[in-house]
Amino acid sequence: MDWDVDVQFAENGQEALDAISNSQFDLLFLDLNMPVKDGYQTLEALASFEDAPAVIVVSGDVQPKAIERVKAMGAMEFHKKPAAEEDLRELLVSLGLFTEGESPNRPVLEKVTAAEQFTLNECLQEVANVAMGQAASALANMMNVFIKLPVPKVNILEVSELHMALDYSVRDDTCSLVSQGFVGSGIAFEALSVFSDSSFPDMAKLLGIEGNITRSLETELLMDVSSVLVGPFMTAIGKQINIDFSHSHPVLLGQHVKIADLINAKKSTWKRTLAVEIIYEVENYQVNCDLMLLFTEDSISTLENLLSFLVEEDE
Repeated sequence: MDWDVDVQFAENGQEALDAISNSQFDLLFLDLNMPVKDGYQTLEALASFEDAPAVIVVSGDVQPKAIERVKAMGAMEFHKKPAAEEDLRELLVSLGLFTEGESPNRPVLEKVTAAEQFTLNECLQEVANVAMGQAASALANMMNVFIKLPVPKVNILEVSELHMALDYSVRDDTCSLVSQGFVGSGIAFEALSVFSDSSFPDMAKLLGIEGNITRSLETELLMDVSSVLVGPFMTAIGKQINIDFSHSHPVLLGQHVKIADLINAKKSTWKRTLAVEIIYEVENYQVNCDLMLLFTEDSISTLENLLSFLVEEDE
């Protein structure tokens, strides 16, 4: 975009606040899912600044309540990810922040190539971030709630490390799990939905189910909520990397089981894996679900090539 501006980047909300404390900024493009200080905490802190910049939130979290919340906290506008240059141009023009025909007065800086700025973890994290927001919006609409979203974690894990990751996310001694396999264009992975057993009472309540929660009803809840999370998530990932994934039917891997027992039973299948982990929490309710994508080791090089191509397209 031909715009005579100085641009500064921050890796999280705290870095942005520190920069704004020391310099004058006119406009802040703000993500919501960040470490240290997220977008909500950053907006809250900006309320005390005398010369706070105008804020446009750019996020994959497209829950209606998220959009309402950031505007109530002072954001000028919300734009969903991924944000194409032309869409941002139109938004800035509509807000009176940019005039068509403006041209830069300073030399164009040398552009960083895709290869220089690309890492597998960072790009996959951003793709998962967008998909996470789509899934959260579907679940929020289903339950009429607000879903608290983290920064997706992306790591290559050995089976023992996967055990620790699942142990950390599951807040009870036992949990219930639903698995579904996906494959397409040389990429194969398992989507694993892990529910703490303490989640069932509030899940039933939010879905208007009264009376005793039988084992068969729990199974139905697991399948329904897992489908709502995994379906939109996979649609969003497939759209971003241009793959139509084939999928197996969801399978109940375990009900009221210990993670250690499940890991031991699946060691021969999981071994070393590229894992994407997202913990969904329902605000004000004791409902949390850990969604993990476990990519086969053979899929990593193909996935890296596809994501690298995606970065080049966005340049």
